[in-house]
Amino acid sequence: MSNRVIIVTGGAAGIGRATARRFAQDGWRVAVWDVKSADPDGLVSELAAAGGEGSFQTVDVTDAAAVESAVAAVVERWGRIDGLVNNAGILRDHQLVKWKDDQKLAEMSERDFDAVVAVNLKGVFLCTRAVVPHLIAGGGGVILNASSIVGLYGNFGQTNYAATKAGVINMTRTWARELGRYNIRVNAVAPGFIATEMVQAMPEKVLQGMVAHTPLGRMGRPEDVAEAYFWLASDAASFVHGTVLSVDGGLVGGT
Repeated sequence: MSNRVIIVTGGAAGIGRATARRFAQDGWRVAVWDVKSADPDGLVSELAAAGGEGSFQTVDVTDAAAVESAVAAVVERWGRIDGLVNNAGILRDHQLVKWKDDQKLAEMSERDFDAVVAVNLKGVFLCTRAVVPHLIAGGGGVILNASSIVGLYGNFGQTNYAATKAGVINMTRTWARELGRYNIRVNAVAPGFIATEMVQAMPEKVLQGMVAHTPLGRMGRPEDVAEAYFWLASDAASFVHGTVLSVDGGLVGGT
């Protein structure tokens, strides 16, 4: 697999970084996209040390022109694209309407709603649209999309996020119907509570609640999700198409 090329969006930290590193460990060439990175040279060196070849590009996935330019740069450097992990995503949590003592105290703003839709849904659309022609020309490949358990079950305070993650699931299923004829497999991963840097910064009481709701009794690691992405991209999953793989420690909605 040493000549295979994959793009990982939102790959500078958390699940994205673990995913980039996992592909590098198997010799893939990994193009990491993110809006920022504290140490891009260090990231590239980390991928090289893992066994692959890496690059970092500053890319806003909501900007169609920037995405198209970044895709062209990957093709110019490595001559091909074999896969895309649509991992980039943001949170802007708030109740739809916060009500107390017979009055509205706050609400989810239109700005926060639009921002989440732009990155989590439109960004997936733009990146996939830009990459697919190269996958077709190359004889096939994989598209892997980041959904979430909240896209399956919903979640308090996450109207915008849950809507985008549900949308990603149905884009996955639609593209599976459209792209299978070109030998392009499309699947989604739905993580549960994962101990990323952002999550670990939450109050200890919140973290304990996450663990209590997970039947395996622990939070997931970014590497748990990375392994799921890698397996779905591998030949071992060659007949897995149009599915949503939950990586959630057995979490059940409503528990």
